[in-house]
Amino acid sequence: MTSRLLFAVVVCLTSVWSQAEPISYSRDIQPILTAKCVACHACYDAPCQLNLGSDEGILRGASKVPVYDGARTKAQPTTRLFLDAHGEAAWRRKGFASVLDSQDDQAALMARMIELGRSNPPEPNAKLPADLDLSISRENQCPLPGEFDEYAKKFAHAGMPFAVTGLSDDEYATVQGWLEQGAPVDSSELKPNAAEQKQIADWEALLNARGAREVLVGRWLYEHLFLAHLYFEGGERGHFFQMVRSRTPSGQPIDPIATRRPNDDPGNDFYYRLWPIQGVIVHKTHITYPLSAKKLARVKSLFYADNWTTDQVPGYGLQRRANPFETFAAIPAQARYQFMLDNAEYFVRTFIRGPVCRGQIATDVIRDNFWALFQAPERDLYITDADYRAEATPLLSMPGQLDEIGDLLGLWHSYRNKRNEYEDLRRDAYSDAPAPSWSTLWAGNDNALLSIFRQFDSASVRKGLIGEIPQTIWLMDYPLLERTYYQLVVNFDVFGNVSHQAQTRLYFDLIRNGAELNFLRLMPPESRQGYLDDWYQNSGKLKMWLDYTEADMDKPTGFIWTSGDPKRAFAEALIERYADINARPDPINRCSGAHCYRNGLSPLLRSSEQALSRLTKRPAAGLKVIRQLPEATMLRIELPDGKREVYSVLRNRAHSNVAFMAGESLRYQPGLDTLTVYPGVLSSYPNFMFNLRGEEVPEFVAAMEQARDQAAFDKIVERWGIRRSHPDFWRYFNDLSAYIGETEPIEAGVLDMNRYQNL
Repeated sequence: MTSRLLFAVVVCLTSVWSQAEPISYSRDIQPILTAKCVACHACYDAPCQLNLGSDEGILRGASKVPVYDGARTKAQPTTRLFLDAHGEAAWRRKGFASVLDSQDDQAALMARMIELGRSNPPEPNAKLPADLDLSISRENQCPLPGEFDEYAKKFAHAGMPFAVTGLSDDEYATVQGWLEQGAPVDSSELKPNAAEQKQIADWEALLNARGAREVLVGRWLYEHLFLAHLYFEGGERGHFFQMVRSRTPSGQPIDPIATRRPNDDPGNDFYYRLWPIQGVIVHKTHITYPLSAKKLARVKSLFYADNWTTDQVPGYGLQRRANPFETFAAIPAQARYQFMLDNAEYFVRTFIRGPVCRGQIATDVIRDNFWALFQAPERDLYITDADYRAEATPLLSMPGQLDEIGDLLGLWHSYRNKRNEYEDLRRDAYSDAPAPSWSTLWAGNDNALLSIFRQFDSASVRKGLIGEIPQTIWLMDYPLLERTYYQLVVNFDVFGNVSHQAQTRLYFDLIRNGAELNFLRLMPPESRQGYLDDWYQNSGKLKMWLDYTEADMDKPTGFIWTSGDPKRAFAEALIERYADINARPDPINRCSGAHCYRNGLSPLLRSSEQALSRLTKRPAAGLKVIRQLPEATMLRIELPDGKREVYSVLRNRAHSNVAFMAGESLRYQPGLDTLTVYPGVLSSYPNFMFNLRGEEVPEFVAAMEQARDQAAFDKIVERWGIRRSHPDFWRYFNDLSAYIGETEPIEAGVLDMNRYQNL
């Protein structure tokens, strides 16, 4: 039987079956969309804003207007799913077009897009046509039904799924059968179980308690948890919740108030509610935060143990947004900072993985890999010295509240000058404080040591000290951590105009500089200028003169090192001293002996990690193939017992400095690039994947070491690579998400393939 005839039989049987039992959206269609569409169509960066992770998303349809637009001169209306409109009619009024309705005797847009993809399949596991633009910055091609014929002629290879192996015969027949039935969409609402309902009631009671100080604490907690995917101790797997402001109190259906920012005025009568998150969980927006009875007791202890009082609650408005240190001054600073430290990974994730960090201009303010440490509250003068706190607070206002383009430079200079005045104040105040020592560093739990990796236009955060000792280390105190969170998360408007986005990015540059200067004070005075010159080479020196204040070059440190490289000596001592709270020991990248692998592995995996560690030992000058590698490559290693291990191979690009928004390529130092290899999926956006058997790992590593040009790398890809056109692409790609579900179930979510490259 020919394949064409076989397919006809499948379609026929599907048609007969569908007449007996209608195809269900929730049972039959959403799983297909989750497996092969959500990887591109989710969140703000979904092409055409078509979000296929929920019934509400598919009914909303598509829009020609992109969310991410760094050049728009006016802020655009918000189009957040589940918040800014409800129901098809409301979304049509906002300019969204249906992808499910047939029009003028033409099939639905979704049906035609899928058919276009099916009629022009890619050659199995071959490179896609070079003229097919796969970049996330490609033109937003969103044809309306009447424009489809012209679109199909112009973009014959741009059917759905886009530039990737398509649907199977069964999947295709099911989706087309559903569309022919009129595409009925049934809703499957997530509801909390009994254990979750009890804890929801307890948390909502705390958040909505009356009294001036209780209202102020509730407001602060909401502004710090609104982005979280909250989950409960004893809760059901896959159940997550978000904190919203609702017009209705506990016990009634939630009616969310859709303000542009979480610290905009919600009106007079509102209540904080915990709302089940609907739809498919995607990894890039899945920033988790745990709730439990123990956490509730911790919050009460932190915020209400001290006998502090207030008789009024500040209003909402520009100044309240610009300076949360003033807005929440009545709440003890110790409580605010400690709450953030307890789950520091969550807060750093919000501004490293959140909406602001999408695209090169958003992320090139940070280096490709660095570690973050935190100042102990008892050594933070903003916490311990009321006079210093009163003097510093007015200087901690942040820009971005006004978005006039004509006065962008004037707005920026005023906030930059305030920040530099604060840095001068801080430098002088700490000159009279005890010299930095180990007691300067907070070491309360495993959130104390974080690793950040940038992958060109995205970034990720993990607990623990991963990778080789980095070029820079951040030391964040409370004013830095809180300002970063408010500037990049609470106050950032992804729908804002170019002025707002530029101010946000420019201020983040100052924050990075402040964190680096804080760390510099741990180093011996005679070494500081050398490190500073290394961090700000070439044009970086101009930026230091233009925008930064003077670093503290004289204050003694309590750290005494005999090594010629005090930073390395400090880092090595940090790893040893805090081994008990280092969540991810790393013998692969920091192998100091003959055993470059983790403990407890099988002989095959030990030899695999031993081989992989060789890729981390040299910069690009010795490992030529690094120039062909993208930022985030996944290695899937198959084992004889049917299991597999996944490793991330991250390319760390070296820069002379990261002090400017434009011209990044001019600051590359490719001869100094390095690789970090570590178990697990360390990026929401895999750029490529290799699949190999465990016994092939030494051969794979040797081939990588010997490759000197593109032709040699192409041979590696041909043998082990999983291209977008691979017949089993989706099985391998979705297995990465499955691996996260097995190894870190709370963090599991569908990965994004918008950055998967055409190698």
